[in-house]
Amino acid sequence: MNKIIALVLFLILPFISTAQTVCTLESREKLEEMLSKLEQKDLENRTSNELVIEIGKLFLETPYVEKTLELPGSEKLVINLTGLDCTTFLETVVTMTRLTQEGKFTFEAFEKELEMLRYRDGINSGYSSRLHYFSDWIYENEQKRILKDVTKEVGGSPYGNTPSFMSENPKFYAQLNNSSNLVQIKASEALIKGRSYFYIPKADIKKLEKNIQSGDIIAITTSMNNLDIVHTGFAIEKNGRMHLLHASSKNMKVEISEKPLSEYLAGNKSQSGIMVARLR
Repeated sequence: MNKIIALVLFLILPFISTAQTVCTLESREKLEEMLSKLEQKDLENRTSNELVIEIGKLFLETPYVEKTLELPGSEKLVINLTGLDCTTFLETVVTMTRLTQEGKFTFEAFEKELEMLRYRDGINSGYSSRLHYFSDWIYENEQKRILKDVTKEVGGSPYGNTPSFMSENPKFYAQLNNSSNLVQIKASEALIKGRSYFYIPKADIKKLEKNIQSGDIIAITTSMNNLDIVHTGFAIEKNGRMHLLHASSKNMKVEISEKPLSEYLAGNKSQSGIMVARLR
């Protein structure tokens, strides 16, 4: 249902479309207004993590809408600030954080930075160049020196990461009707399987959360053998405990989790632990 809503919104709302970018006028206006406010603030001495929290909170109560990137036709860089899922929320906040640090507050700068973050090698060269698996997203953006995977150093254990869900279930992805896209997705899955990953099992999160910083990227791992990450967000300190600042599919909005991170995962059998990354 949310996928249908997202597609309808893009069809009925005025939008800006170029060869590579799709953005509703409402989203562009919201983005430019937020960038203008950030430009006027004195944020020069803020750390990356402090900026993540400040910018992330600007999106509180924004509606949760999934599948906004899954538009028909050739792959577009979708910019949508009016409806966010967990990944697009995270990408939007990271992009705005980096632009604030660089003193760049234009739509064009946002467009370029988001493409750098979302796609392999920072270039939209089609559907399969998008970093669909979030563990791949972390790895590739570490190679770009945008972030650092700190899971191992904060106490993580080896994580057997062998995602194959997309190639095993092409019926769920319209673009995988294209055999070339399917071949390239399988190649990406093979790359992921060949790497070493770490995670913090959910039973260990409470004792290790002292090593996690407010503003760190949190990627929730799964017990499903053919998936890597099932949810993302940011660590945020609240009453001395780490909570999750995220776009919630349960409550259908961007929010701060009511429960601390360890308790948040404890209630979900399919969630096995977390990976942690930190902006450079």
